[in-house]
Amino acid sequence: MVVKIKQILVPLDGSSNSFRGLDVAIHMAKQCHATITGLYVVGINKPQINEQITPLEKILLEHAQKIMKKAKLQAAKAGILFFDRISYGDSGKRIVDVVRRKNFDLVVIGSRGMGAAKEIFLGSTSNFVLHKSKKPVLIVK
Repeated sequence: MVVKIKQILVPLDGSSNSFRGLDVAIHMAKQCHATITGLYVVGINKPQINEQITPLEKILLEHAQKIMKKAKLQAAKAGILFFDRISYGDSGKRIVDVVRRKNFDLVVIGSRGMGAAKEIFLGSTSNFVLHKSKKPVLIVK
C-alpha cells in the first residue's frame, strides 16, 4: 500500500518542540511535494461576532499570529507552501477534529509543548492526538 502525502498538518504552540516538528514537516514536504498547514489552537472559547474581545484574548490572538508568521516565513525560505489556521478550544480535540474534517494525510506534532500538564514521555496533547487521530501521526522529540 502506497500512501501519498500531499497535506501535512503541523500543530504549533510556539514551543521549540513544535518548531522542531515544523522542521521535520518541511523536510518531508520537500520530498513529497506536499503543502503544510500550521494550526494554532487558542485555549479559550471563540469570541462571539458581536462580543468585544478581552485584553487577554487580544494578547492570545496576537501571540498566535506571531507564531504563524514565524512558521510561514520558515516554510517559505524552504520553498514550501504554508497555510495558517487559528482555532479555539481544547487543543487535542481541535487538532483531531481539523484532521478529520480537512482530510490531512499526516500530522507532525512536537512531543511536548507549552502546556502546563506534563506526562512522563509525551505531552498530553500529542498523546491525545496519537491515540484519537485516524490519520498517521509523527511525534517529534
